Amino acid sequence: MKYGFVKAAVAVPTISVADCKGNSENIIAIIGDACSKDVEILLLPELCTTSCSSGDLFRQPHLLNGAIKALTDIASATEKKNMIVVAGTPVAHRNSIYNCAAIIFNGEIVALVPQINASAPFTSGNALQPGSHATIGDRRVPMVTDTIFTTPAYTFGIEVGDDAVQPLNPGAMYAAAGAQIILNPADGKECAGTNDNTRRRIEQMSERCKCCYLHSSAGWGESTSNAVHSGYCSIAEEGKVIAEGTRFLQKEQLVITETDIEKTTVIRRGNNGFAYSGIAEIYIPQTVNSNAAFTRKFNSTPFTPYTKEKNERLFEEIFTIQANALARRINHTHSKSCVIGISGGLDSTLALLVTARACEIAGMDKSSIIAITMPGFGTSDRTYRNAIALMQNIGATIKEISIKDACIQHFKDIHHDIENHDITYENSQARERTQILMDIANQQNGLVVGTGDLSELALGWATYNGDHMSMYSVNSTVPKTLMQHIVKWAAHNICGKEVRDTLLDIIDTPISPELTPADDNGNIKQKTEDLVGPYILHDFFIYHFLRYGFSPEKIHFMACNAFEGTYDAATIKKWLTTFLRRFFTQQFKRSCMPDGPDTGFCSLNPQSGWRMTADTNGTAWTSASQEIE
Repeated sequence: MKYGFVKAAVAVPTISVADCKGNSENIIAIIGDACSKDVEILLLPELCTTSCSSGDLFRQPHLLNGAIKALTDIASATEKKNMIVVAGTPVAHRNSIYNCAAIIFNGEIVALVPQINASAPFTSGNALQPGSHATIGDRRVPMVTDTIFTTPAYTFGIEVGDDAVQPLNPGAMYAAAGAQIILNPADGKECAGTNDNTRRRIEQMSERCKCCYLHSSAGWGESTSNAVHSGYCSIAEEGKVIAEGTRFLQKEQLVITETDIEKTTVIRRGNNGFAYSGIAEIYIPQTVNSNAAFTRKFNSTPFTPYTKEKNERLFEEIFTIQANALARRINHTHSKSCVIGISGGLDSTLALLVTARACEIAGMDKSSIIAITMPGFGTSDRTYRNAIALMQNIGATIKEISIKDACIQHFKDIHHDIENHDITYENSQARERTQILMDIANQQNGLVVGTGDLSELALGWATYNGDHMSMYSVNSTVPKTLMQHIVKWAAHNICGKEVRDTLLDIIDTPISPELTPADDNGNIKQKTEDLVGPYILHDFFIYHFLRYGFSPEKIHFMACNAFEGTYDAATIKKWLTTFLRRFFTQQFKRSCMPDGPDTGFCSLNPQSGWRMTADTNGTAWTSASQEIE
């Protein structure tokens, strides 16, 4: 598919114990359905040609011959379908029986992968001699372990059944050798709690091995003489299940999604743990289908990727990291106070909440927080009221210092017309505020706490040597959309009623630098998102550009998918181009940014995160964005 996606599927056919012919017919029907939906790789359960409940019948030639016939029929059904099928089957070889996964493509059985951790009546694949082949009909098929399979678009490996739960599971070794997809055909015996363990294992495997993980287990039709098979099937990517079936479904099921192989490759680069070379490789000449229909839906807020409960833990953890980082810096610098500018906006609000918690950790009274509101020409009544209420409720020492007279005098000194509301007019105010904060910090043996966030850093939406500068920047790796969630979490979990109402109103206040005059009613007239674009879009761009290095075309494609019905393709293209242009031209501000804690995967800190020269030419990226059709 386009942009490094592979359309993958897991399926659970209806099975009848020891009915190889009926089982193969059901499997063939699923293969036809998957092919009609442009699936590129399909996983079926362990021993699905016979059922896993066949017991001692596995020793009987009649069942084994039936499994071979079923396998050849399934292979014939894949001819000219350009789809790789992995199906579980028993295979007799010499004096042993092996629990195998058959790799099938274009009418051929490419190879058989036997289970390593086998139990009776099966023999471990480790017992095979190198170069072993099984006879399947009139063909000799290689039986391989320690092998990965490569196509022009992706590489995969297979761990059969309980091999996946061993301390040294084959899938990890295959991932280290380059397999981007790991497939696990399983039998899926259910006991209370086992599914939670299985799901957690699948997610952990996809996270630890930086891979896409496919799991399909036996389901309806298996014997219930001593166990129940739930038919659980799922696909996980980067530590999260992105598609899964329904357990205990009393019919066949097919679950399809697109997995991002390019993402896997990007994450692994630079990690020496993925340079293992002791694995054989078999090539499969599968043609890339670039016209397949796309079905996956992307999260429009990737910085909040989890369920409500997990996101709540994420917000608390980020807040705790910020507060502990600041407390450590206070301790190291022997600061007697924290100086922070409070605008009544979102950034300074989170910074003040973090500072209050840091003071608790450092054993300082909250009155040591010197919170300064500095009204200017654009300060609105709403933000001023919220700033005062917030500082009072936190218990900080409040200072109000108007910057109007100082800026007016400065305009006179530099011969700037006060009616000319250009960038000089705006930046003079930001630098005046920073000068006040720095000088009071000197007076009070304090530390200036920065308020700027990741979104502003990426866009360069900060005044150089103004709000760009501080002595420690607690929000520098927190994007604007995530910040809204953290402040809301704080409002409901660590703050009283009085503060809560103020925080919720701050969240609802339009984002603005308030550097141009308010309207006649004292309301905000200068709105940031009208000027640089919606932060929800920019944070989406930031995440996929910084975290994975995706191309402008791919980011645009994903954004159009994520924001379908909210923003059209032309609007997304416009703001993506703005983001890329500003990102490359504003690097000089990030090259000398203050210290701040890394709280997530995306950081523009030149020491620990993003490294780029300030004169990097970004034309290749902006041109690519402009040329998107």
